[in-house]
Amino acid sequence: MLTLTDDRGHLSYVVAGDGPPVVLVHAGVADHRMWDAVVPDLAKGHTVIRYDLRGFGRSAPPAGPFSETDDLRRLLDHLGYERVRLVGASWGGRVALDFALTHPARVRSLAVLAPPWRGYHWSSDMVAYDEAETAALASGDLDAAVRINLDMWLRGPARQWEDVAVGLADRLRDPIRTSLVNQEIVGEHSRGGATGDIAGICVPTLVGIGKLDVADFQDIARRYAAGIPGATLVEFRTAAHLIALDAPAELVSVLGPFLAR
Repeated sequence: MLTLTDDRGHLSYVVAGDGPPVVLVHAGVADHRMWDAVVPDLAKGHTVIRYDLRGFGRSAPPAGPFSETDDLRRLLDHLGYERVRLVGASWGGRVALDFALTHPARVRSLAVLAPPWRGYHWSSDMVAYDEAETAALASGDLDAAVRINLDMWLRGPARQWEDVAVGLADRLRDPIRTSLVNQEIVGEHSRGGATGDIAGICVPTLVGIGKLDVADFQDIARRYAAGIPGATLVEFRTAAHLIALDAPAELVSVLGPFLAR
């Protein structure tokens, strides 16, 4: 991996392919490797940039105040890209949305896969998940916290573990552990995201959701699709929350034509 280093610490990133630049922003329970299965196809016609958000993967946790949108801007400046196509999953989708609201001239198109909605009134199931994770971390049981996140975000509420592709849980376990270890310091130093209205987003936008995902996120995806002018909603029949892991071929079949616009 390559590294962008300055007085704020370092961000790790990797670049593949050649062509118009596409930036992939990972979920909050993953790192840049969650995109491994889709990069080879996307890189046939694009320069694909993946990076680890601060405190995830190989990027250092924050040592002071920071914002994810500022980090992404600095990375694009470092690489010399003025305008890019953005694809974000879950929390990475929210980062992509915030970047499009903060720096609209730098975004050519936007694809967000199961992004959260700030201020959403979460269901009792989501509250129970958060309470279980908090209790596990408070007791020092990091392994239990990892299992809770795997159950919620990889398996999801609509299937059993035997329905999940073999090996996916093993691939995600270490990234989740890293995110949980750094969760408190990231939350402490994050300056939050954009406050703009999504109705002001005027680039081609795709909103993706797994049909096996948590009901809250299915509702949120429809809110984004309705609120962003001209946005297209795509449902992935075999995917839960992490579409790039569950349905990479289907995702490429959708992203390919969309990114070519």
